[in-house]
Amino acid sequence: MTYTIGEFAKLTNFSIDTLRYYEKLGIILPNRDQNNRRVFCEKDLVWIDFISKLKQTGMKLQDIKKYAELRYQGAQTVEERLALLFQQSVSLQKKKEEIDTHIAFLETKITIYQEMLAEQNQHV
Repeated sequence: MTYTIGEFAKLTNFSIDTLRYYEKLGIILPNRDQNNRRVFCEKDLVWIDFISKLKQTGMKLQDIKKYAELRYQGAQTVEERLALLFQQSVSLQKKKEEIDTHIAFLETKITIYQEMLAEQNQHV
């Protein structure tokens, strides 16, 4: 099945402008019909879903662009693509550790205040 850019935008929750921008960057490479209109297919849906997930991990657009360039070059670039994914994983782990530290700080402060309130209520 094929989709126009408008249909594809609705299916993917990406705006038409974003899809055109991604095409300009070389992140997506839709086929063209006889009237030179963009035509998207099921494989494009899978690819844009992957791009969406990379964005959700916080991967920078320049790294997504690099990943896409490597993907379009073929299987010989698997090691380089894997390196980009590992790099993003390490970045997420660092952020997770930072968030865990912030949560621990807040939980400590919450415990202190709960103890203070409990102590105040004992004296009432």
